[in-house]
Parts: sequence; structure tokens; C-alpha cells
Amino acid sequence: MRLADGRIIRFPVVVGILNVTPDSFSDGGRYLDPRRAVEHALAMEAAGAAIIDIGGESTRPVGAAAVSAEIEMARVMPVVEGLAGRLRAPLSIDTRRAAVARAALAAGAAIINDISALEHDPEMAATVARARAGVFLMHLRGGPTDHARHARYRDVLDEVVRYLAARARFAIGAGIARSRIVLDPGFGFAKTGRHNLILMGGLWRLRALGFPLLVGASRKRFVRALAGDGADVMEYGNAAAHALAIAAGVSLIRAHRVDAAVAAMRIAAAIAAESGG
Repeated sequence: MRLADGRIIRFPVVVGILNVTPDSFSDGGRYLDPRRAVEHALAMEAAGAAIIDIGGESTRPVGAAAVSAEIEMARVMPVVEGLAGRLRAPLSIDTRRAAVARAALAAGAAIINDISALEHDPEMAATVARARAGVFLMHLRGGPTDHARHARYRDVLDEVVRYLAARARFAIGAGIARSRIVLDPGFGFAKTGRHNLILMGGLWRLRALGFPLLVGASRKRFVRALAGDGADVMEYGNAAAHALAIAAGVSLIRAHRVDAAVAAMRIAAAIAAESGG
């Protein structure tokens, strides 16, 4: 992926998660202090994260509260500004709102991670196109506060493939360069545990769309259900999911624990390269 400033992201890479919210499912409240958030971003970069993804709105499956663009910006912008000139890794902003995206892009962010795949805000596609920003398009049904009740499909893999193909076409039609589009099947978003496993096994179908894929399985409920809730055990489960995704040809894995994700990625990518994967 070539960014507007000329930087090139060579896949596969780890995207470090930085939630600056009080209520995210894994680390809510831990990085509300902008100074602490900035230091964590720098630590994730040092651990090998190639992109830092900052989010100011919780999307946990149950009990997430919708926030205004003003609140979201008040959480995100001090961190973006605090990282200016200190972080080499590109910043991604996890937002559905064009106002937040515009402010973050003007302050130096390079990628928009839109869980609504440009559907929530009619100004988002034009905002991304004008800035020549990268964009992550995710599959989601419902919104951040109610997506769990929308986890009903006849064929989850087919429906996710069709949806993401349509949103990619929309993005290109809106002026976003194909080379700046990444697709995300949305693990844990309007998906049951079984749906997540089907999607993981069917990543090859999504790869066939011809775009880089992002997988965000880190600390999701289906990983905890299979691996166990203990912190160490859950990280083993995360590493297994990350390695399988990379072996299946995924380009980006989004992770809370960057060092473990980088190790899993490097091993899986090396094996895949030697086996012609």
C-alpha cells in the first residue's frame, strides 16, 4: 500500500490497537490519558507494529455507548497531535465519522478504518478520496451498539464476500484508489463463534476479490471461548489465529499484544513463502 506521502507499507504487517475509550471490551479506560496513549503507541511501534490504529468509540458486542463526533475527537486528537513527529509508523483512525476523519487526516493520520465501510456518513468516501488516504472497509450489520443481534445469515461467507466486493466497488467509484483499499471481514461484528470460524476457514474466498485483507481476531469472544480466558492462554489463542490468517494470505493482522502478533506473523509468513503460499 502506497500512502499519500509516498510511504509504502509492505505486507504482511501488524496493526497495533490503541483504544482511547472508557469502555472498549479489552482495554477500555487504560489509555484515556493522552500521555499514556502516546507512550503505548510508541511502545507498539518499537515492538514491530507497522500501523497504529486509534479508536475513540467503543464497538464491544454488548453495552457499547454511542458517542458524538465531538467526544470522539476530544479523545483521539490529543493522541494524534502528541504523536506528531515522534511516530514513524502511519496512523490509522478507527472512525465512522467524516468530521473526525478530516481532523485526524489534517493532523497527520494516513488511513481511515471505517467499520461501516463508508456507509454511516455520506461524506466519508469523499473525505478519504480527497486526502488520498488509505481505507479499511469492514463488514458489519447494525451499529456499534447493537450488532450482536444481527448475527443471522443463510451463508455467512458468501454474504460477507458479496458485501465487501460491493463496498470496494463503491469506494473506487467515489474516487478512492484501488491500491489504497483494504477489506476486513469483521470478525466478532454481527458474527457468532461459528460464523467467525467459517470466515477464518474461507479467507481464500475473500482473497480472490483481489484486495489486501485485514483480520482483527485479537481477544475476540470466539478466541476466548476456544482458548480460555486466562491472559496468557488467550494470547496463545490470538497467536494461533494470527498465524493461520497470515498462512492463508492475509496482509494485515490487528492486535492488542504486538510482540506476540509479530512473532506469529513472521513464522507463518516465512513458512508460507517457502511453500509457495
